[in-house]
Amino acid sequence: MSELAAELGRWGLNERGVREQMYGARTARERERWHALWLLDQGWPAARVATALERDAHTVGDWLDSFRRSGPAGLAFEQTGGPPPALDGDQQAALKAAVEASPRAAGIDLADWNWRVVREFIEERYGIELGHSSCHHYLHRLGFVLKRPRKRLLKADAAKREAFVRAYAALSEEAKEHSAKIFFVDEAHFYADVDLRGKWVLKGQPAEVDSTCPRWGEKASYYSAVCLETGEVDAMALDGNSSAETSTAFLRALRAKFPGPLMIIWDNSPVHGGDALRTYLATPDLDLRLVRLPAYSPDFNADEAIWAWIREEVTANTCFGTKAKVRAAVDHFFQEVATRTTEVKQRCRSALQAAAEALTADQDACYVDSIVA
Repeated sequence: MSELAAELGRWGLNERGVREQMYGARTARERERWHALWLLDQGWPAARVATALERDAHTVGDWLDSFRRSGPAGLAFEQTGGPPPALDGDQQAALKAAVEASPRAAGIDLADWNWRVVREFIEERYGIELGHSSCHHYLHRLGFVLKRPRKRLLKADAAKREAFVRAYAALSEEAKEHSAKIFFVDEAHFYADVDLRGKWVLKGQPAEVDSTCPRWGEKASYYSAVCLETGEVDAMALDGNSSAETSTAFLRALRAKFPGPLMIIWDNSPVHGGDALRTYLATPDLDLRLVRLPAYSPDFNADEAIWAWIREEVTANTCFGTKAKVRAAVDHFFQEVATRTTEVKQRCRSALQAAAEALTADQDACYVDSIVA
């Protein structure tokens, strides 16, 4: 155990505890000091820490000496000059707790937090008026960053998802044993009007893109399938709406293109069933198996990443105007992606693969332990 690790242990801390103190620091100065301590615990010399934090090496040494003498209290920061902060420690803690929930939970009937909502919260709660920059300053000081959220699917059944992870891990092993390919399949639509995404513009300039307002029916629809083991992607353009018949047609195309056993993983959409599909699956020696994803689990479908990729590289902030132009652009993407198999494997890896690999690793570890025992 290193000398610093022993010092941390004396105060009931370890590497994780130092990191939690850093993220939970009440002021930027305290966060900086805990950051320095964390880097020192990682084996960084004091001079390198000082350079990284743009501080004098003696200052970093003073922080370390103060921690050795007084523990966490030695890294506390007390305001010694200039005007006091607009919000004291308790008020900042209350603001942090409020922003971690929705504004409505704090009694403000608005959907999301922004600087104006922060100002309203502080003014109503404490009678303190903050400006635009102060509100943003406190959000950053308290550790908040602006991120585009993902849906947390409340209808998803955790037990069924865990069971599917186990089933998928077994399916992957079976596929290796029988030289089968696993394809994730899904459908998507790309509209001729603008798919608005974040855009870099000069400060002070509006973020605008042109649109001819094409009708809603101007869209290009597709099936696609992705194999994570090989990075292969296949697609089929679709005229009209998807149905059991079109799903069957896509499976026929996959079966014709890829020899050997196939395993198809897709969701529980009604178009993934029906008489046409059942009749096709009864074909002798078809060697094609369908596997249903658990309900409300799009994050398990690797093919979702293909659609996100197209929206990022092809349709973002672009008004094509007509279905034909959308289709030409998306078709070109599918032609090019055939040469990007390594990137396909990286981009399309989902939460399912991570969970299955972790499960397999745990099982292997238990097996080794049982042999050693």
